[in-house]
Amino acid sequence: MTTLKDNFLWGNSTSSMQTEGAWNADGKGPSVYDIKDAGPDSSDWKDAIDEYHRYPEDVEWMAKMNMNCYRFQISWSRVCPEGDGAFNEAGIAFYDRLIDALLAHHIQPMICLYHFDMPLSLAKRYNGFVSRKVTDAFVRYAEEMVRRFAGKVKYWITFNEHNCFTYDPGLDSGGNLTAPRDIRTLYAMSHHTLLAHARITSFIRQHYPDLKIGGMLAYAEVYPSTSDPKDVEATRRIDEFVNNNYLDVFTAGHYSPEVLHFMRENGLMDLIQPGDLETLAQTTSDFIAFSYYASSAIDHKKIDESSPVNWWFVQGTVSNPHLQASEWGWQIDPTGFKNVLAKVWNRTGLPVFPIENGLGVREHWDGEHPIDDGYRIDYHREHIQALKDAVSEYGVKVLGYLGWGLIDIPSSKGDVAKRYGAVYVNRTNHELLDMRRVPKRSFAWFQKAYGSNGEDLE
Repeated sequence: MTTLKDNFLWGNSTSSMQTEGAWNADGKGPSVYDIKDAGPDSSDWKDAIDEYHRYPEDVEWMAKMNMNCYRFQISWSRVCPEGDGAFNEAGIAFYDRLIDALLAHHIQPMICLYHFDMPLSLAKRYNGFVSRKVTDAFVRYAEEMVRRFAGKVKYWITFNEHNCFTYDPGLDSGGNLTAPRDIRTLYAMSHHTLLAHARITSFIRQHYPDLKIGGMLAYAEVYPSTSDPKDVEATRRIDEFVNNNYLDVFTAGHYSPEVLHFMRENGLMDLIQPGDLETLAQTTSDFIAFSYYASSAIDHKKIDESSPVNWWFVQGTVSNPHLQASEWGWQIDPTGFKNVLAKVWNRTGLPVFPIENGLGVREHWDGEHPIDDGYRIDYHREHIQALKDAVSEYGVKVLGYLGWGLIDIPSSKGDVAKRYGAVYVNRTNHELLDMRRVPKRSFAWFQKAYGSNGEDLE
């Protein structure tokens, strides 16, 4: 008897700015990423891996790897150059072609509507999601994309790693250019994006009931660094603010009582306007998606307890002596992955869908021999086995498993040297080279693992 169901989804996740390139092609408007310059350890965002032009080849690689699902992002400014107003038919046609290519190879497309690349016009005019006007613009864009692609795309998420808006990364994820980098700005963006999620969910429920939509977390698995009760308390509070508050909205349509208490005590309740809580209350989910790369340990002594809980995750993280780490300090923890699957399933009762998981490593191709990335095989083998154990031991209902960037792409900070893929892309941070796609040793392993529905992990 196999562990996973026959319709289990195996595949890959990416974002538009980390794949497409073609930053100003065919009527695309600029996003906040298009104005970022290259640095000593990062590329600019103008070319990425040129998937805008090379997607047929990349879809072929996905099919050869036995993928049956690809989660990608629609670039808001490609299909709506100013972020609001007229739509760009040439940009929409690109996604139509991509989706058709996926379906022709029996690969289920999954659309993410926002992955941090705010249209530059909305960032300059309104500081992105700091303003409710941008919430309204996003809903208009999202509803149009649903109308265009509902007949071809079953699975949808609104915001990538939505709970990033509850701690430090959120200050850079919502298109804010000049608003204060403080707790009020963070909570404004968090609330406005949750309202957008609720409105889009309601739109889909009303007009396209056969579609599946869920919320997505960057799941922050946190452990107390010791058995000191203060470490345990700090860890519980971080978990409540960063993870559980969003799960409450996604599944029950309300904020965590502890988070609402914090908002009352810190003069933030005016961000919630009349009717907002009723809008949130309409939120339902078909599944809960999340990214998972590593876990963290929390030391309360590193935390400024006078600061908002939202900053504690970054302040309090320390090395866990029981785990190995990547060269970027991300601690490898497949048992944590198993526990997250169980916790989300037990808390929500909804199918769980891990849609980002992977290991970033510096790799150099000699121009002839496949890269021997046994470390990547080990990482994914251990995490897929942990997933299977969560299914068999705990009864967790899991929809699928999507690796992150299984064809090399620049990292979230634009670093091409931090590679996650089973397929090497021949470029560096500052030289495009020929962008040739070259399978690594892990490619054959993924073929076998995905092709056997997770049964053959050797």
